This record gives sequence, structure tokens and C-alpha cells, in this order.
Amino acid sequence: MNLTPTLNNRIESLDMLRGFALLGIFIANMLTFHSPYFYLEPHSWFSTPGDAETFKIINIFVEASFYPIFAMMFGYGMNLQYEKAQAAGKPYAPVMAKRLGILLLFGLLHALFIWSGDILFTYALMGFIMIAAVRIPKRWLVPIAAVVYLIPAIILIGGLYVLNKLSPDQVMNDYVDIQQIELAITAYGHGTYWEAFAFRAVEWATFGLTSVFLAPFMILPLIMFGAYLSKVKLFERAAELKGRIAVVTVIALVGGIVIKSIPYIDKPTVHYDMLQKLIGGPMLAIGYGGIILLLCQAPLFRTIFRPVSKAGRMSLTTYLTQSIIATLLFNSYGFGLYGKVDLATGTWMAVGIFVIQVIFAELWLMKFRMGPFEWIWRKGTYGKNLPKKEGNVQAL
Repeated sequence: MNLTPTLNNRIESLDMLRGFALLGIFIANMLTFHSPYFYLEPHSWFSTPGDAETFKIINIFVEASFYPIFAMMFGYGMNLQYEKAQAAGKPYAPVMAKRLGILLLFGLLHALFIWSGDILFTYALMGFIMIAAVRIPKRWLVPIAAVVYLIPAIILIGGLYVLNKLSPDQVMNDYVDIQQIELAITAYGHGTYWEAFAFRAVEWATFGLTSVFLAPFMILPLIMFGAYLSKVKLFERAAELKGRIAVVTVIALVGGIVIKSIPYIDKPTVHYDMLQKLIGGPMLAIGYGGIILLLCQAPLFRTIFRPVSKAGRMSLTTYLTQSIIATLLFNSYGFGLYGKVDLATGTWMAVGIFVIQVIFAELWLMKFRMGPFEWIWRKGTYGKNLPKKEGNVQAL
């Protein structure tokens, strides 16, 4: 068996993919950091030629195509921890439940005090379900995940298609909330921190808590698929399986790009938006994952892009600091750039901030074993007796 390269028993390609996913997630999230994206119809809102073209690129190649990678890697890491506990004869559920409880708290604090688009809270809740689901035999994980994911997705897309045919204008009017757009601009663009906090809390209650009820059908299956990939040792056997990985990568890339391009081939509609996010997004995510996995087989690629894996190794710190930096840049209690930058500028700001994060991660890990938020997480889990060696634990 040809094992993928590791550093200190960590799977380097797993950290590399997680790092690239964080860049894509940040570019997509940047839309909500500098504009009232939750409440607008982007195809008409971003109407200038530059914004329209930039949004098209983000919409097709970035949006909804990187968080599935992160969800799958979350499942991959959970199964790694499960197998490690099994091999050592140690209990899995109590330790993992504690880790997830702390992650849940991170997510809640992040959502309320920093940014309402938090995903950690949802991941933690789905993780509690995965404590049981990770024990499902690998031959059943993919069929169960596919049924749980695809049936609700098809029903939702089909229902929106029917509604759009019956009353297209009404559906689009319901999609745009002018009042909330104005309130968001007032709170984030002109309000004090506590005015922004009040609006953020309502926003998270509206979107964040609602997403919790959808997560078993949208996020949990992706985490289960990641656990399956861990059980078949995809990253560890990447060199051995590179032919199959290449085939799947090409199919997923082509299929994902075609599906996500449909609104630009026909015209934007709500059901096409859901088709992009629920079907095209995960397909393209698999394609991106395959590209990184194949490239990681080349020593030159690993050498040049190794710093990206450091940001992935500190994924919790990287994710949270992205929100902290962005909200300070755009909200009125910081630099007040909310609604004042175009899409291209916002996108390049995300790239620039990520580059700084990569440099920071490289320097930090020269001195410390893990990122600052990772240290808090593990300290809360294990107390005074932190494990001396990190092993192959890569849960997030």
C-alpha cells in the first residue's frame, strides 16, 4: 500500500485540502461580510459589468463548492479519531462529545458576537449524530447518505420549480427582502457594536437556527460521506488509487461546472439557485478535492504549497480569525467599509487576508504544536493532561 506523505503522523494532503477549502469558504463568505447578501437577489443586485462578471465567477466556481469539502473533511477526521480510539481500546463517545460540546460553544459565541453566518454550531450538532453514525459499516454509509441528501434536495428543487412556473414574479419577490436589506445596512454600515449585535442575533436566529433543521439533510450526509472516505483510506491510498481518483475528478468537475452554469445558460430562477447549491456545489467540491489529492502526489507541489497545509492544520483559528478580521474591516465599529467595496475588491481582500493567515500559520507552527483556538479546544477537552503527541487526529 502506498501511503500519502505525512508530517509528524498527520496526513499532509488532508491539511492541504482543508487549507484550500478555507480560502474558498472565505471568498464565498466575503459576499455576506461586505453586503446584505442574505436578503438580496444577487443576479440583479450586482448589476455593474465588473460586479456581474465577478459574481458569475464566484457563483459558478466558488459558492457552495467549498463548505462541502470542509464538511467531508470533518467526517474524515471524526472517523480517524474513532479508529484511533478503537485501536487503543479507549472510549470514543465521551471524549468526542466533550470536543463537540466545546465546538458548539465556539460556534454560538462566533454567531452572536462576531458573524451570524457561523457553521461551527451546525457542525457540532451534526457531530453528535455522527458519534453513532460513524459506527455504520462503510458499505452502508454512502447509500444512506445519498438517500438522506438526494430525496429532500430533489423534492425542494422540484417544488420550487412548480412554484416558479405557477407564479414566477411572486417567488422572486419573496426571495428579496428590501426592508431587511435596509436594516442590515443600517446595523452593519452605520450602527454601534451593540446595534450590530442585536441585528446579528436576530439574523442568526432566522438563518442559523433554521439551518439546524435542514442540516440533517444537507450537512450530515456530507459528513457521513467524509467518514466513508476515511474508512476506505482515500488520502492514505491516494497514490495507489490515483487512476480512479482522476476519473471521478474529471466527471465531478465537468458535471459540477455544467450544473452551476445553468442560470447563465437559461436564466436565474430560485430552483436553479437550489440546483446549483445542492447538486452542483457538492459535485464540484468532489472535483476540487480530487485535483488537490492528485497534485499532492507531486513533491514539487507539496513543497511549494506546504504553507497552505499549515493554515489547514490550524483550521479553527483560520476560520474564526477570518470572521474577526472581516467584520472589523466592514462593520461600522471597525473601518466601516460595509457596502463600499465592489465584488472584485472584496474578493482580492479575501485572498490577501488568507495569504497573511498562511504566513502567520507558518510562523506560529514553527514555535507551537497547534493554533491558539485549537489549543483552547484541546485544553478544554483533555484538561491539564494534553496528549504529548498529536498523532493522526485531524477532526477539524
